[in-house]
Amino acid sequence: MSFRMPAEWTEHERCLMAWPTRHDLWGTVLEAVKQEYADVARAVAEFEPVTMVAPPGHGGEARARCGEGVEVIELPLDDSWFRDSGPVFVVGPDGRRAGVDFRFNAWGGKHHPFDSDDRISGLLLDRLGERTVRSEMILEGGAITVDGEGTLITTEQCLLHPNRNPGMSRVEIEAELTARLGVTKVIWLPYGGLLDTETDGHVDGVCAFVAPGKVVVQLPDDPTHPDYARMRANRAVLEASTDASGRRLEIVDLPQSAFVEVAGAPVEVGYLNFYLANGGVVVPIAGLPQDAEVLAVIAAACPDRKVVGVPTPVIAHGGGGVHCITQQVPAVVPVA
Repeated sequence: MSFRMPAEWTEHERCLMAWPTRHDLWGTVLEAVKQEYADVARAVAEFEPVTMVAPPGHGGEARARCGEGVEVIELPLDDSWFRDSGPVFVVGPDGRRAGVDFRFNAWGGKHHPFDSDDRISGLLLDRLGERTVRSEMILEGGAITVDGEGTLITTEQCLLHPNRNPGMSRVEIEAELTARLGVTKVIWLPYGGLLDTETDGHVDGVCAFVAPGKVVVQLPDDPTHPDYARMRANRAVLEASTDASGRRLEIVDLPQSAFVEVAGAPVEVGYLNFYLANGGVVVPIAGLPQDAEVLAVIAAACPDRKVVGVPTPVIAHGGGGVHCITQQVPAVVPVA
């Protein structure tokens, strides 16, 4: 297949999101997390169109909270982490676009039911009139970051976990990534976040491409942080790696994540879980003084983009951040 997955910093036609309604996940903070989702949607909509998918009967609520700048459509959903359950878009050399419909099993069967989320990519692609490419491999979008030039970074902690694709070897997983996403080199980091038990260590909590040959990595500066040594091991792998073009990687270190309390429990807000919108970066923040330092680091790493922080402690309580709830649709650029 000649399609490839574009880098997140390329032009988007729109951003896809899904409306939170899962009571068994959110419990007493469901109303609070709806507001945070709406805040993220509004922030992204300042840079590019947003389409929010809501379960049948919840479209009116989503429209009221998100405002007129966000399009809402209704389709069956189980959960609201669209980076993982939604389609992964690829483009061809002639500018054609398609959505890859990977299988989804709720991060190794952590939540039930998940059959609607396993089907949502195909349903949405049909609704949008997009070409669909199906894969039988289980893959969440948060498990990968790409440069659009052949390089993909992932974590062994997640992609090799036995609750995803136990019948596939590492070589077979690489082959499927190559076939569906058009990558030619996979860099395997050993670790995701130790506290990231929900996704089993997605890469979008520890490393992200922000430009060709340039990555931002989570590097806690507190020696007592559970990932202090683990993230340094990841960084060592990146230091020793080259991308698909043979370039050494420029590495930008992102300081300590933030810990807050939500519903009586400590929660880690991962600053690295940001979304690259058209001309902007929407960053999850904790509402703490250290937010400013992190936003400055991200602004320096993305000098041509406006950086906007959105408080998302309740989304973090559910197991993710801004990147986890967004999925870009690349713009179609006709080839003459």
